[in-house]
Amino acid sequence: MPRIISVVNQKGGVGKTTTAINLASCLAHMGKFVLLVDLDPQGNASSGIGVRLSETDRGVYHTLIDGVSMRDIAQSTAIDGLRVAPSTIDLAGARIELVNIDRREFRLHDGILEVRNDYDFIIIDCPPSLCLLTVNGLVASEEVLIPVQTEYYALEGLSQLIATIDLVKQNLKPELQITGAVMTMYDDRNKLSQDVFTELYKYFPNKIFRTVVPRNVKLAEAPSFGQSIIQYARRSPGGKAYHRLAREILEQDIEIS
Repeated sequence: MPRIISVVNQKGGVGKTTTAINLASCLAHMGKFVLLVDLDPQGNASSGIGVRLSETDRGVYHTLIDGVSMRDIAQSTAIDGLRVAPSTIDLAGARIELVNIDRREFRLHDGILEVRNDYDFIIIDCPPSLCLLTVNGLVASEEVLIPVQTEYYALEGLSQLIATIDLVKQNLKPELQITGAVMTMYDDRNKLSQDVFTELYKYFPNKIFRTVVPRNVKLAEAPSFGQSIIQYARRSPGGKAYHRLAREILEQDIEIS
């Protein structure tokens, strides 16, 4: 069975999409078949992996609202083994349109069900909010990965996020679990970063990845070229960090199986 992982944090600017893109890319580079699902109306995961949004007429919106097969919307990327189900501008309206649709929380789940056996990993980039789209991402997943920026403001809202995950687990997806939190934009010269790391253990005891993603200009530059970090600067500190994170995920896979 594939592993389906939602990358979630309702706070913007914490490295959520960067983590989704680069984790998916590194897993594919390691020989896995991966689908990256862009559930964020901003479409940054799509454009960041090279999808031309202006030339994309069908995406996740059409699966959620019209029931279009995810096989028909998934696009190949420049990375062997990695495909992307892109976002389109229509997705911004899906939060409202989903309200009156039957099984509204399960629309993405049902769309992924058809293709899940085509992949080893399905990585879902959720919007930076706790909206109905994010609930769809959680219900479609079995695991949640939470990127957390090493700043105190980034810890705000974590309690609400964990409460939302618990509600989804209790009422919609009992098997949902938090795989772990990954620290992003870390600066080991900064005492604040170290303090936040300590504080984070209160939220995720024994569920913080060993890999810490550093502040790295190459990670910020790569999306502007429509490339993941392994294409743009594989040997940069950011590239090495996401490679290690993917390796940790794979080691978890061995343990689970």
